[in-house]
Amino acid sequence: MRLLRMAADEVSMKQGFFLLSHRPSVAAGLLVAGLVFSGTGVHAQVVTGSSQTTTDAQGKTQESATISADLSKKKKPRVAKEDQVKQSKDTKAAIKQENKLSPVLAADAQLPDKQLYDKALAQAKSGHYDVARLDLQTLLNAYPDSQYQMRAKLEVANCWYQEGGSAALAQAEQEYTDFITFFPNAPEAGEAQMRVGDIYFKQMDVPDRDYTKAVKAEEAYRTMLKQYPDAPAKLLTEGKQKLREVQEVMATREAELGAFYASHENWAASIARFQTVVNTYPQYSHMDDALIGVGDGYAAQAHAIRGQQVCVAGLVPGAQCLPEAVKARILEEYDAKSASAYRTVVLEHAAAPHVEDAKERLAAMNLPIPTPTKEQLATSEALEGSRAQYTMTKRLELLVMRKPDTVTAATAGDPPLDDPAATTAPSIVTQLLADYAEAFNPKAAAEAREVAKAKAVSDASGDPGATTVAPVVSAPLAFEDVPTEGASPSNGNTMQEAAPSNDSGTGLGVQIVTPGVGTSASSLPSSTGAPDPNNGLPTAGPKDNSPLPPVEKVADAPDQVNEVIGQPQPAVQPGTAPVNDKNDESSSKHKPKTGLDKLNPF
Repeated sequence: MRLLRMAADEVSMKQGFFLLSHRPSVAAGLLVAGLVFSGTGVHAQVVTGSSQTTTDAQGKTQESATISADLSKKKKPRVAKEDQVKQSKDTKAAIKQENKLSPVLAADAQLPDKQLYDKALAQAKSGHYDVARLDLQTLLNAYPDSQYQMRAKLEVANCWYQEGGSAALAQAEQEYTDFITFFPNAPEAGEAQMRVGDIYFKQMDVPDRDYTKAVKAEEAYRTMLKQYPDAPAKLLTEGKQKLREVQEVMATREAELGAFYASHENWAASIARFQTVVNTYPQYSHMDDALIGVGDGYAAQAHAIRGQQVCVAGLVPGAQCLPEAVKARILEEYDAKSASAYRTVVLEHAAAPHVEDAKERLAAMNLPIPTPTKEQLATSEALEGSRAQYTMTKRLELLVMRKPDTVTAATAGDPPLDDPAATTAPSIVTQLLADYAEAFNPKAAAEAREVAKAKAVSDASGDPGATTVAPVVSAPLAFEDVPTEGASPSNGNTMQEAAPSNDSGTGLGVQIVTPGVGTSASSLPSSTGAPDPNNGLPTAGPKDNSPLPPVEKVADAPDQVNEVIGQPQPAVQPGTAPVNDKNDESSSKHKPKTGLDKLNPF
């Protein structure tokens, strides 16, 4: 029987279950089976058990327990290939480096400078910036050769920056600047330069106030993007977005100034401000308004020209007028510039909110309305779609906190890193005068353009001997162009020398007339042969050199008059003492007045 039972147990083991026919209880059998499986290292997926009570031929009760375990391994659910997450080479290399440095870092954690550095970080995280700075300064002074020197110096600047306030931010800027000076090639130098821009960004005011902080913030962000192109992608993305927001504020300021000048009909200044926005800040959220402002400025100039009279016979002497041909040329020039600005809005800013205003202006000028291409439309939609929208929270924040509005700043595209030449009001006025001169003398203007074009070609080719077109327009003679007496012109030009005169002059054909002062020619240096330091010009001075009359003596001040009317006091006679009236003296011995006596002043 024992042999049969051992065989049965062996068969049960092969089939994956145990049969216990001894007397222990079912719970004890299950516990033993669990210990056996856990001890052998077999990880069963499913374990089941059952008990059975039987009576043998002799009438004895026997209990048996059966435990079975499913030792088969279940397959993991299959994941699609496109959903599988694979580690890149960089990730694997980073994990390998981290595992390699883990023992080293564990050993460094016991160093005193590392413990001091970790303590300072914990204090800064808790908001105890002054304690953190003391610990970091102790680290810098006590461990000059520590590997945490660079990090400690950067954390000192971070503590000042996180503390906030005008004084703390000024100190943080100085600390970041020192860090960039001492560690220019460190990976954290780009972050330090970024924080310098953030300091000025926090202090920026609204566009109609001082914009010095905005200019410095723009300069700091541009420096970071130029000098640290290999910085982390997250840092570069943040720097570009901050630069877009700063340029949004700067463009808003220029646009508001342009609108102010337009309201006062100072069209040259208005055009200059709007043109600066167009040339310098291409991602401005109200670029359509700026271009329409440029067009309206030239349209207003054209309207003023249309209101001027045409020169015809019979006009009142001294009346202002323009020849008809000149007026037509100036109107054509201004209308062309105005229409060009409107067309730019329609073509390059087709998704802007005020594109319909530009179309209406073109229609009022009887000009065709252009149609933007698919690329232009897609570019404009992408730019306008990248702008955020106003929410109630953002409006309340702008209302309560005095900060510039950067909600509608673009979040796509590369911001410009260099500013073009600014357009100023004097340059606009100079261009307007040039337009007038060209309208009056178009031939001379065309020849001047040819000369400028030929000069540009010669400068580009780099040939100093390149042939240039000689200017035809007569220009004023220079001093060296005036021939001496008895000499003939050597350049073939015909020039008639001025005849000598008995009037005052310098001997160079220039007559100087000084009203009220008679000066003969013999008294001038050019006539006597002496060098003239003023080149023939009279010495500046007053016309009347006679001495001034002496200053008159100031009259004596009148005696002071006493306006109080009264009898003069007689002089005190010698030997007599003044009589004092006791009734005039104040004394507490007098009885106080009672009754009607209080009303008697005497």
